[in-house]
Amino acid sequence: MFYDGNDERTWKVLVNHEEQYSLWPAEKEIPAGWRDTGQNGSKEACLQFVREVWTDMRPLSLRKAMDSTA
Repeated sequence: MFYDGNDERTWKVLVNHEEQYSLWPAEKEIPAGWRDTGQNGSKEACLQFVREVWTDMRPLSLRKAMDSTA
């Protein structure tokens, strides 16, 4: 889907068990393996939230494995 910056839909921010984030159209059912963070709004507002909270892109399992070898 092409995004031209004029998307007026409401979005929600989802997170999975690996603490990876995704934007999802608010009107769609949340897919298995994901949960709602409670953050919703415009696409830009949701992207800003993700930028603020997802500061380490490594999956949780990798972070834990790296921490246990340190």
